Amino acid sequence: MSAQSRFIALSRQGRRAALVTVVRAPEDAAVTVGARLGVGVDGESEGTLGDPALDAAAVSEATEAMWAEHSELRDVQGVGLFFDVSAPPPRLIVFGAVDYAAALCRTARTSGWRSYVIDPRGRFATPERFPDADEVIAAWPAPAIERLGGIDRATYLAVLTHDPKLDDAALTTALDSEAPYIGAMGSRRAQAQRRERLLAAGIAEEQLERISAPIGLDIGAVGAEETALSIMAEVVAIRNDRAGGRLSTAKGRIHQVA
Repeated sequence: MSAQSRFIALSRQGRRAALVTVVRAPEDAAVTVGARLGVGVDGESEGTLGDPALDAAAVSEATEAMWAEHSELRDVQGVGLFFDVSAPPPRLIVFGAVDYAAALCRTARTSGWRSYVIDPRGRFATPERFPDADEVIAAWPAPAIERLGGIDRATYLAVLTHDPKLDDAALTTALDSEAPYIGAMGSRRAQAQRRERLLAAGIAEEQLERISAPIGLDIGAVGAEETALSIMAEVVAIRNDRAGGRLSTAKGRIHQVA
């Protein structure tokens, strides 16, 4: 299979991949303009750019570009390489089959995200209650996450449970991952109690700093729909490395560059 064919196949399967193409090269270089290298998220590659050292550097750069989800031209070892990136929509995993979760799944779908609901209580965790979720899993957090293939750098987590047992199990699983965002619902009193429980369970202080709580941006949200908007706004802001403030007072670019 050619590098381009591999890239097209992975893209059609909704998987993360990159196609690296030589677009500029010095006259004395061992590479040829138009040479291609296909790279999967696991680092496996197909094809060659004509130089083993350049191939290795391109695989490393391609992996970074895949997770940044930006197709762009880069200079690598004096050679101009274009990285064409394919990435599936980001995932939002919601712990807790509650009304807020249903509203959050609706907002996530509208925003082009994939959402998943996890709750061990089978009578609540049903597809009928969460029609906008890509999947509803009636299981405890750890086995449910395993079923979803783990948590990667494009997976964001929202803990909406109010049961300490579920809350702590979800956060313990979340903190043991590379998730870029972990948000948790609850009053400040509930947060303080949760913090004490997690510390007593052996979670390090610096790990707890990863939890965004109370979850969401401060927009004065009332009710499930506005709360979902608040949470989704914070998630998108984190994904785009933004503070989530008002655009009228922002500096620099208004919109994220695709």
